[in-house]
Amino acid sequence: MPSSQARTGTDTAPRRRGALRSTGEWCARHFVTVLVLWVAALAGLQVLQHAYGGDYSDDFSLPGTQSQDGLDVLKAHAPQAGGYSAQVVLHDPDKPLTSVSDQVATAVTDLQKLPDVLSAQSPLPSSGSTPPPPPDPNTGPLSTDQKTAYITVRFSVQPSTLDPSYLDGVDDAVQPLRSAGVTVEYGGSLGELARPEPSDRTSEAIGFGVAIVVLLIGFGSLLAAVLPLVTALICALCGLALLAAAATFATVSPTLATMIGIGVGIDYALFLVTRHRQNLVDGQDPVTAAGNAAATSGHAVLLSGCTVIIALSGLWVSGIGFIGKLGLAAAVTVVTAVAGALTLVPAVLGLLGRRIDRVRVRRPVAETVPAPEGAEPGGWHRYAQRVERRPWWFLAGGVVVLAVLSFPLLFIQLGHIGDGADPKSFTDRRAYDLMSSAFGPGSNGPLTLVIDQSKVSSGDRSALADQAQKALTGVPDAEVITPLTATSDGDVLTATAYSVAAPQDGRTTSLTNRLTDDVLPQAVSGYDASTYVTGTTAAQVDFLDIVSSRLPLIIAVVVGLAFLVILAVFRGLLVAVKAAVLNVLSIAASYGVVVAVFQWGWGGPALGVSGEVPIESYVPMMMFAIVFGLSMDYEIFLLSRIHEAWVRTGDPRASVAHALEITARVITCAALIMVSVFAAFVISDNIVVKMLGLGLAASVLIDATVVRLLLVPAVMTLLGRAAWWIPGPLDRILPHLDAEGSAHPPPERAGAG
Repeated sequence: MPSSQARTGTDTAPRRRGALRSTGEWCARHFVTVLVLWVAALAGLQVLQHAYGGDYSDDFSLPGTQSQDGLDVLKAHAPQAGGYSAQVVLHDPDKPLTSVSDQVATAVTDLQKLPDVLSAQSPLPSSGSTPPPPPDPNTGPLSTDQKTAYITVRFSVQPSTLDPSYLDGVDDAVQPLRSAGVTVEYGGSLGELARPEPSDRTSEAIGFGVAIVVLLIGFGSLLAAVLPLVTALICALCGLALLAAAATFATVSPTLATMIGIGVGIDYALFLVTRHRQNLVDGQDPVTAAGNAAATSGHAVLLSGCTVIIALSGLWVSGIGFIGKLGLAAAVTVVTAVAGALTLVPAVLGLLGRRIDRVRVRRPVAETVPAPEGAEPGGWHRYAQRVERRPWWFLAGGVVVLAVLSFPLLFIQLGHIGDGADPKSFTDRRAYDLMSSAFGPGSNGPLTLVIDQSKVSSGDRSALADQAQKALTGVPDAEVITPLTATSDGDVLTATAYSVAAPQDGRTTSLTNRLTDDVLPQAVSGYDASTYVTGTTAAQVDFLDIVSSRLPLIIAVVVGLAFLVILAVFRGLLVAVKAAVLNVLSIAASYGVVVAVFQWGWGGPALGVSGEVPIESYVPMMMFAIVFGLSMDYEIFLLSRIHEAWVRTGDPRASVAHALEITARVITCAALIMVSVFAAFVISDNIVVKMLGLGLAASVLIDATVVRLLLVPAVMTLLGRAAWWIPGPLDRILPHLDAEGSAHPPPERAGAG
C-alpha cells in the first residue's frame, strides 16, 4: 500500500544538495545582486543590439540547385538579364499609358540609375515606332487596352534585403507618373521591401492579458500571477536583443522567437512558482522553498528546455541555413527562459518572501494537494480513478479524437504563399491583383528557361534552337512560352514561361517540375547542352523539394534525440516509446487543423487570409521541431511527478493518480496561457506567422488535454510496472539524468549498482 507520505505529496526524506538547489537558494538569499545583474544584462544587450545589431533579412541561396545554377549561367553570359527581378506596376483607369510615355521614359531612366539596379525595361514601344500587336494571350508588359503595364527592374541583390530607405529613391523615380495620375504599385520582392514594418505588440498584449486572467482565476494571487509574466518578458527581451546582435536572421525570426520565448518563459516560471508556493504552505522558509523548487521543478525545467533546444537544433539537418537559423532564433529565447527560471525567478521569490500571496482576488491556492487518508478525494483524483477503471476506453477515445483531427493531413499541399494572400493594404498585393487582372495569374510568377549551349558547335546551334522551340510548344499547364532568344555572346538561349495559374498553385509547381525534369532535357536531346529553370518561382519550387525530401530525416533525428533524453531521465523504455509516439500523434493532429483552416479555407477569411492557400513549405518542419520540444514541457512535468511518486511508493497506478491530481491545475493553466500567447499571433499580417500561431496554439491545446489528460494516464495505467523497465545493458550505458532532483532509486532497482 502507498504510504501516507506519498498520499500527502510531501517528501520528508533528505535530498542531496545539488547545483540547482544551491543556485536557487543563493539567488533567493542574494536577490538584490541577481536582480541588478539581470537588469544590467538587459540594458547591456539592448545597447549592444542598437550599436552592432544586424538587419533581419530573407535573403538565402540554394547552392547546388538547378535554379541557382541557371541564375549563375545568366549572370555570366547576360548580366542584365540575370539578377533578381521585380515589377513596378502602372495602371490608369481613365487613359492609355501611351499618353504618359514621357513620364514612363523618365521613370525608367531614373530607376536604371539607382544602386544595385542592373536594368529597367520600359513596357512601352519606343517613340515613333509602331506598337507590335500584343501576344495572345497577352502576358505583358502592356495590356491590350494599354491601361496597365509593368516595368521589369532587375537587381544585383534580392530587393527585399535592401534597407527600407532604398524605397525613397524608387519613389522619387516614379513620382512623375504619380503626378500624372497613374497608380504605381511595387510587385514581387520590391513590394516586400515596401511592406509596413511588422509589429507584434498587439499580439503580445493580448497574450499577456489572457495570461493574467488565467493565473488570477487559477491561483488567486496577484503577485503570483504577475511574476511569471514579468520574468518571461525580461528573459524574452534579453533573448531578442542577443538574437539581433549575434547575426542576420530571417524577418519572421523575432516574431517566432517572441512566441516561443514568452510561451516557455511563462510555463517555466509557473512551474517553479507553483512548487515554491506549495513549499511555503508546507512550512518551509522562503529561501529553502525557492531552493527546493529549483531542485525539483527546476530539474524538469532544465530537462524540458534542453529537449526543446535539441528539437530546434534538429532543423539544421535540413541543410538549409535559412531554416537552421529560424530554429537557432527560437532556441536563443528558450536558453534565456531557462536561465531566467533558474536564477531570476528564485531571486524574485526571495524578494517577495511570504508576501507573494498578500494581494489576492480570491483564496490563493498552490498545487492541488491530495486529500488526507480517509477524506473525500478531490475532483482530479476521482477522474484519475475513472481512468484507472476504464483505461482502454479513455485510450480509444483519445486516439479517435486525434485521428479525426489528423485526417486533413492526408491532403496537405506544400507550397509558397504568394502575394495574393496578403492584405490589400500591401502594395505587393495591389500589384498582384493588377497583374492578374490584366495579364493572368501566371504573370506574377514567370519562369525563366535557360539553355546553355556554350559547348555546342556553332554549326549545330540553329538545329538545336529549332528542336528546343518545338519541344516548348503545347506544354501542359503553360499559358504561353515566349520564343527562345540568344544572349549577345550566342552561348545561351532564354525564354519565359507563364503558368495558367498563380505562383502558389499546384499547377505552377507541376509545370516547373515538368519543364525541369522532362521538357527541357528532351529539348536538347542529342546535344551537349545544359538546361535550367530559374527565377523566384523556380527557386521556391527547389526549396519545396529540398524541404520535403529532408522532413523525414528531421523527424527521425528529433524523435530519436528526444527519445534518448526521456529514456535517460526516466529509465523506462516503454515510457520513452510512449512519449515519442503520442507526441507524433499530437503533432499530426495540429497539422490537420492547419490544413483545414488555411488550405481548405475553413475559417481562413476570418483570420484575414484571402482564399485557400497552400501550407508554406517550411511550416511543417518548423512546427514539428517546436511542437515536439514544447510537448516535452508537459510530458516531463507530468512524468516527473509520476516518477517521483513511483520512486517513493512502488505503486504504479497510485503514482499516476497522485501525479495527475497535483499537476492537472498547473498543466491546464500553463496550457491556456501558452495557447493564448500563440493564438494572439493569428492577427499578424504575415500569413506564415498566422499559420505558426494557430498551429502551435492547436498543438498545445491538444497536447495538454487529449494527450496529457487522456492518453498519458490511460497508457501509464495499462503499462503498470512495465513502464519503468529498462534492459540492464542499456541502463548501464545511458547517463543518469535526474528529473526532479530525487535522490532515491526506483524500488525495483534500489540498492543496485
